[in-house]
Amino acid sequence: MIAIAAAALVLGVATTGLMAASGSFHRTGPASWRAQSARCSAPAAKGRAVDVTVWDMGRMMGGPNGPAPNNSRPGGHGMSMMRLTAHPVTIPQGTVTVRVVNAGTLTHEVVVLPLPAGRAAGERAIGSDGRVSETGSLGEASRTCGNGAGDGIAPGAAAWTTVTLRPGRYELLCNVRGHYAAGMYTELDVTR
Repeated sequence: MIAIAAAALVLGVATTGLMAASGSFHRTGPASWRAQSARCSAPAAKGRAVDVTVWDMGRMMGGPNGPAPNNSRPGGHGMSMMRLTAHPVTIPQGTVTVRVVNAGTLTHEVVVLPLPAGRAAGERAIGSDGRVSETGSLGEASRTCGNGAGDGIAPGAAAWTTVTLRPGRYELLCNVRGHYAAGMYTELDVTR
């Protein structure tokens, strides 16, 4: 029963897009799912927009602080119920606003980091504090209902950051303790 409920929640959340100007979430797919309790919405993008959705299965997966990292595979990847998705995943170079919606039950954030040549998203070394190094970060969306760095994005809220990206590969990730290891990362490719 819990597995069925969890699968239904993931299917519903997996296609959730950014909050509309009315302050409610909207689905980017053909159906029309809405969450009436949204706290805020992201502003219009400066330059191009990358819409990011972060979510988790929260307290069902391991206590009041959410799931513990699953280190069953090299690099700390494993089966978990935490995800970070971006749309689009390929954009032209220039000014980009990364708009994030937290559709989960836990606090999250999104950090923009260049991806080293020959490395894939999800392969960063995880420190003893359950986080990856943010050296070289180009921006962070972690201020509930605001721009830039803060104390995390509260559930049901949005955050954003505007960065200038050159052609290359980037990783968007949640660097809250244990979240990267639980699968909260994706690649963003920037073209000429």
